[in-house]
Amino acid sequence: MSDGEIRCEGLVKVYNQGQVNEFTALKGLDFTISEGDFMGIMGPSGSGKSTLLNLISCLDTPTKGEVYIEGTAISTLNGSERAKLRREKLGFVFQQFNLIRTMTSFENIELPMRFKGTPAGERRRRIEELLSIVGLEGKGGNKPTELSGGEQQRVAIARALANNPKIIMADEPTGNLDTKTGTRIIDLLVRLNKEENKTLVMVTHDPGIAKTTHRVIRIQDGKILP
Repeated sequence: MSDGEIRCEGLVKVYNQGQVNEFTALKGLDFTISEGDFMGIMGPSGSGKSTLLNLISCLDTPTKGEVYIEGTAISTLNGSERAKLRREKLGFVFQQFNLIRTMTSFENIELPMRFKGTPAGERRRRIEELLSIVGLEGKGGNKPTELSGGEQQRVAIARALANNPKIIMADEPTGNLDTKTGTRIIDLLVRLNKEENKTLVMVTHDPGIAKTTHRVIRIQDGKILP
């Protein structure tokens, strides 16, 4: 099994199972995301995109079927093992940035490494490297309120890369940015995919952004469109 590979087999997700308001969000999804792939997920609101992303991200478990991350079946892991996999194998970039506003850029990027137990000297070296990668040299001491939206998203990307995961999950990463800034963020993600062979999974509603991915799956009513 390759590093950075995700495999989904027969994914079904039912909410409120057995109740009057039972709702099937996903209806038997099968696909593989190979190491170094850059896959887009598209679909109308309520189609199941977020549910799928939550399952791949180990934030939720399927009603039926299985998600494999680098060959590991998620259903076989307990809570702490799942948290460890998320911390070490996956990086997350959100539409809302989700930075801690009372912390500097340096401290926000450092947080995942603190949870992992990375030594202080190694954390500092990695943070300086990441600030350079995302083009924010000299901004380590700035808090989110002192940064533009694009700069905040670049801090968020650096944080996602902190523990050097093979897989990056991006949920509408340009949704709160203007077109020009959004293009820079996508260019950065494309560069990470090409130069560092990161596997990228990105939810987007923008067909132009979707064209930057290697392939797109389109979801509608809980199914992948042919």
